[in-house]
Amino acid sequence: MVEIHGEVADGFEPVREVFEENFETRGDVGAGFALYLEGEKVIDLIGGVADQDSGEPYTPDTLQLVFSTTKGATAICANLLAQRGELDLDAPVAEYWPEFGHGGKEEVPVRWLLTHRSGLIDVDHAMTFEEALEWDLVTDALARATPRWEPGSAHGYHAVTYGWLVGEVIRRVSGRSVGTFLREEVTDKLAAEFYIGLPRHHHERVAPIYPFEPPAGMFGDLGDGAELTGAADLASLLSMVLGPDNLIGPALTAPGGAFAEMDVWNHPDLLAAEIPAASGVTNAPSLARIYAATVTEVDGVRLFDDQTVKLVSTPEVEGPDAVIMFSIPFSHGFMTHSMFSPFGQDGCFGHYGAGGSVGFADPDKKLGFGYVMNQMQLGINGDPRTTALIDAVYQVL
Repeated sequence: MVEIHGEVADGFEPVREVFEENFETRGDVGAGFALYLEGEKVIDLIGGVADQDSGEPYTPDTLQLVFSTTKGATAICANLLAQRGELDLDAPVAEYWPEFGHGGKEEVPVRWLLTHRSGLIDVDHAMTFEEALEWDLVTDALARATPRWEPGSAHGYHAVTYGWLVGEVIRRVSGRSVGTFLREEVTDKLAAEFYIGLPRHHHERVAPIYPFEPPAGMFGDLGDGAELTGAADLASLLSMVLGPDNLIGPALTAPGGAFAEMDVWNHPDLLAAEIPAASGVTNAPSLARIYAATVTEVDGVRLFDDQTVKLVSTPEVEGPDAVIMFSIPFSHGFMTHSMFSPFGQDGCFGHYGAGGSVGFADPDKKLGFGYVMNQMQLGINGDPRTTALIDAVYQVL
């Protein structure tokens, strides 16, 4: 039986039971979960093992890659700049990033980057893994790239390119990389840990990611019980289902197919690089603390004012997504509550990460929620583990 460590406030014991059940019946290997309510931490739990080979336990010191949950941290940075009046969401991207302004992208406003409407789901040429870790190479390629659809005419999940697109605007406006801005303006002020560009001296703290292993027969031609080893396998599966011209393959493996293999996500060079859509490294208490501070004061720190909270909790785009097909409503950089992106209730905003991680805020409840794990499950919008935890929290509330 997996040992669970940590604390829960009185009344939240049923949530601890659900966290334990995630290991017993829902496939968790190593995970952490935390909850802030009205600025105070009421749940902080960890359990399982960080490394299956060594048996090293998951501890409060463990850090975790969280894939697209990173997009939420990047969105916080962009919206802070907008809140301060330093970034105009309606201004053309080219006003801040002149090289971007050609090839049909001259009038693309900043808000279309935050809401996945630019059509730049990939670059126009193949890139190696090493090239994809070089910021200027990728942003230059995106500036030259041709959108896959007329910008503004549709929205489609910019699975990886979102980070460079929004991140380069943040860099041009603030003079700082996303990782530096996040550290100086968010995590240092909150005594939290969320790294976009992990310092090398923290690498030994990171729990490796374990890919989703489908049940026997689930994917037929991929082989009974075969490991779904990366975006390339998922792209092949979706090509069979959706046809060869589907957009999710290039979106998931961008830039230029560089991230097609799952093992790159455990590579120390990737962890050290700033990939603001996918390479964030954090833990559950920090994730919950940061989101709590967007909607209420946490130890004297409040990140978003009421106007920004209203902006980020209101969907800007809805309906079928040109890349992932089903409908996830997005505000300015965040997923909002829906059947396909279930948080606690309407008004919540946050972001899921591939495989299961999630962070979100509830302005009504003054709540910050954070869940991280090392065992991936299939999906980019939660799974039975997150659903069970969210349901348990709101049943208590």
